[in-house]
Amino acid sequence: MSASASVTARRLAAGVLAAGALVSVAALPASAADHVRPQRPKVEISAVQYDSPGRDDRSNRSLNKEWVDGTNTTRHTVNLDGWTLEDASGHTYTFDHYRLEGRATVRIHTGEGRDTDTDLYQDRRNYVWNNDRDTATLRNDHGRFIDDESWGRDRDHRHGDARH
Repeated sequence: MSASASVTARRLAAGVLAAGALVSVAALPASAADHVRPQRPKVEISAVQYDSPGRDDRSNRSLNKEWVDGTNTTRHTVNLDGWTLEDASGHTYTFDHYRLEGRATVRIHTGEGRDTDTDLYQDRRNYVWNNDRDTATLRNDHGRFIDDESWGRDRDHRHGDARH
C-alpha cells in the first residue's frame, strides 16, 4: 500500500469513527428522553378557610373571609379555564380564562370582588363551605378529579381512602 493510500485510509477511518461518535452522542439525549414522562400539571387545594372569622352576618366582607387556596406546585403555568371548584352540595365555581403561574397560589373567595392574579371571587351572596363538614373538590376542564379537601365528620370515608 502506498503512503498516500495509507494516509487516505487513516483519514477515512478517522472520519467514520468521528461520525459514529457524533451519532452516538446525539442519540443519547433522545434515548434518555424516551424514558422521561412529560410532567403533568399539578394543582392542589392547599388551604381552606371554611369558617370565616367573626360573625356570620352574610356581609361581603364576611363572605370573602371564606376561601379556598389552589396552588400550582410545578414551574410551569397551568391554564385553569373551565376547571371547577365544587362543594358537597353542588355549589360550583368555574374558572374563566385564568392561568395560574408556576409555583403560585390563587385564593378563591366566596363573596364579590374584582379578580386579580392572586384573588378570584365567586360573586355569591351566601356562604358555600359548611362549617361542620364539607368537601372542596377541584376538577379539570374535562371533569376529571384533580384534588379535594374535606373537614368535619366522615371526612376520610368519602372515596374509601384517607388521602387527607
